[in-house]
Amino acid sequence: MFCVRIPASTANLGPGFDALGLALELYNYIEVTVGGGTGRPSIAVQGEGAEELPRGEDNLVYQALAYAFRRRSLLPPELHLRLVNNIPLARGLGSSAAAIVGGLLAAQELLPVPFSPEELLDLACELEGHPDNVSAALLGGLVISCAGPEGKNHYLKTRLPESLRLVVAIPELKLSTQEARRVLPDLLPRRDAVFNLGRTALLTASLLTNNLSALAFALEDRLHQPYRSPLIPGMEEVFAGAREAGALGVALSGSGPSIIAFAQDHLPEIGAAMVNAFARHGIRARFVSTKPAWQGAETLPQLRLCTA
Repeated sequence: MFCVRIPASTANLGPGFDALGLALELYNYIEVTVGGGTGRPSIAVQGEGAEELPRGEDNLVYQALAYAFRRRSLLPPELHLRLVNNIPLARGLGSSAAAIVGGLLAAQELLPVPFSPEELLDLACELEGHPDNVSAALLGGLVISCAGPEGKNHYLKTRLPESLRLVVAIPELKLSTQEARRVLPDLLPRRDAVFNLGRTALLTASLLTNNLSALAFALEDRLHQPYRSPLIPGMEEVFAGAREAGALGVALSGSGPSIIAFAQDHLPEIGAAMVNAFARHGIRARFVSTKPAWQGAETLPQLRLCTA
């Protein structure tokens, strides 16, 4: 028996569409037990998704695990998985990435010949379709990633300022990545592409040099957030409320609908302002204060098992 811990993640960080991912100190846990006597995998789910996630071979955690075994031309053993989930589903916080990375890391412990870290990331990207969330969940920290020729992924993990904190407003509104991608245009005006290029460079430099005063400007975006705004009632008001309460900058978390504020202090005030802005549009929400997670997904011994 062993346990895998996987952090939540936020992607894009405003202008860095499909290129920037940041791990958060909010975790899912997977307890793995080999055997059971039924001949089939069994899965128990606690916490987020307990009422809706599948309990059999169609569960994404198990699918990722089985995918890794197939790549080694092997069948997985009979398993019992207990999922303890703290990452909300379909809220832009990397729940699917956490499931994929968790399943792959569980397979690593069981395979006779494990994958290299680079191979593991490539497998995660194959299953997820883009590298931002899975790279952050697997590696931790801020990960800058891009796909190269023949599907090869290139990435760089870096630390963030120790003073940086994050406030995430999580509305009771689900938004699938597929739905959020359908509203994006196929082509962008050159001025909007240049706008995002400059801000992505500024954002990365701001975080690497601990010059957080640039975040308000650097987190602006014209590639995806304006097109997704109609899907998230009150989004612009939530942004404005967070800034007025003291946030350094605000962005849509991944494809949304969660909204993430970057801050150093005034966390309760920022969270309350965001929740109240959603409420004015008839959307119930809650907020979570957290910080970047330097450690990515990891295997824990039994004695540290699944403390959510």
